[in-house]
Amino acid sequence: MLEELKNQNKLIIGTKQALKAIKEGKAQTLFIAKDAEKHVTRNIEDAAKEVQLQIVYVESMKKLGKACGIEVSAATAVILK
Repeated sequence: MLEELKNQNKLIIGTKQALKAIKEGKAQTLFIAKDAEKHVTRNIEDAAKEVQLQIVYVESMKKLGKACGIEVSAATAVILK
């Protein structure tokens, strides 16, 4: 599942943009790094569960960032519909 991220052209990285996409009903899959701060990911995780969005937990922020094709760590990422 993680390998799919690099090839996505409909990808949003970061909690603010991801939360917005979920609230607007544009999100298909949410990725959350297991080592991300809970206060950072709690709201987005709750919003995703409310709309029964698929959530994929990734081992680390570094791995999620790399899977997204960026040089920095990422707490969350969303694949859009």
